Amino acid sequence: MQRRQFMTGAAALGAALVLPNAARAQQDMPSGPVKIVVGFPAGGGTDVLARLLGQKLGVMWNIPVIVENRAGAAGVIAAEQVARQPNDGNTLLMAHVNSHGIAPGLQPKLTYSVDRDFSPIALVGKTPTILIGGASQPAKTLPDLVKLCRAQPGKIVFGSAGAGSAQHLALEIFKARAGIDVLHVPYKGSAPLMNDLLGGHVQYCFEGMTTATPLVQSGKVIALAQTLQQRSKSHPNVPTVAEQGYPGFEASIWFGMVGPGKMPDAMVQRMNRDIDQVLAMADVQEKLAQVGAEDGGGSVQRFADFMAQEQRKYAKTIKDAKIIVES
Repeated sequence: MQRRQFMTGAAALGAALVLPNAARAQQDMPSGPVKIVVGFPAGGGTDVLARLLGQKLGVMWNIPVIVENRAGAAGVIAAEQVARQPNDGNTLLMAHVNSHGIAPGLQPKLTYSVDRDFSPIALVGKTPTILIGGASQPAKTLPDLVKLCRAQPGKIVFGSAGAGSAQHLALEIFKARAGIDVLHVPYKGSAPLMNDLLGGHVQYCFEGMTTATPLVQSGKVIALAQTLQQRSKSHPNVPTVAEQGYPGFEASIWFGMVGPGKMPDAMVQRMNRDIDQVLAMADVQEKLAQVGAEDGGGSVQRFADFMAQEQRKYAKTIKDAKIIVES
C-alpha cells in the first residue's frame, strides 16, 4: 500500500514538473500548422516576402507554414479576416502600409482597429517609392520640379495608382512639405498610369520600386528622388527627398508580420526573435535586396511604435488634403 502511494506520488510529482514546461512550450509556439494570410495576389512583393519567411520559419518551428492569398481592397479584406481569428498564433497576416497605415485614416467604416485587433510581431521591411517623370519632361531634378510647379500652380500633371494609394499619399505629403499645387489624376492601378506616363499624358508620379525600377534602368523614365530617409541599396544614385531639402521626409511602402489581437506575449516575443534571425540570413538578405526591402527587424515595440507613427502621419495627410474614396 505504501509502495503504491509512493509510486502515485512520484508520478504526480513528475507530471507536475513536466506540465509547466509543456505549458510554457505551448505558450510560445503555435499548436499546429501556421497560415500567413497575404492581402495581394501571388507573385507580388508582399507575397514573395511572406513565402520566403514562411519557408524559413516552417523549418525553424518544425511545423507547416503556408501562405494564403486573399486579395482585395488593397489588403483590407485579408486584414478583416485575420482580425476575427483566435489569438493562438495559427493565423498571421503579412500587414502592409495600405491596411495598417493608410486605411485607418482613409476608411471611416473600417471594421477593425489596428491597435485593438492585431498583435504587432515584426517589421519585415520598407521599400521606397520613386518620384519619376517622362524622359522628355523639362525638370530633371527635384529642385527644378518644385520651381516648375511653383511657376505653374495646378498645371503640372501628377498621376497615381489610385486615390488614397500609398503612391498618392506620398505625393500629398510632398505637396504639403514643398508648398506646391499640382493636378492629381488617379488611375486604377500602376499599369494604366505607366502607359500614360510613357505617352506623355502624365508628367510625373510617385511609384513603387517594383514598377519603377525597370523603366528607370531602360531610360524610359527619369528618377528624381526616392522616399526613404537613406538611399536604397537598389538605387544608390537616386537622391532621397530628405537630402534634397526636406529633412525627415519618408513615405515608404512597408510590410510587417502581425497576428490577431492579444496573442500571448511569450509567443509574440519568440516569433519576433525568430523572424529577426531569418531576416539576417544571407540568402534572405539577397532576396530582400532584389525586391528593395530594407530596414526590417528590431523589437516588437519598434514595430508597434512605427505603425502608430504611420497611422498618425497618414491620418493627418488625408484630413489636410481632404481625400475621400468611395467605399
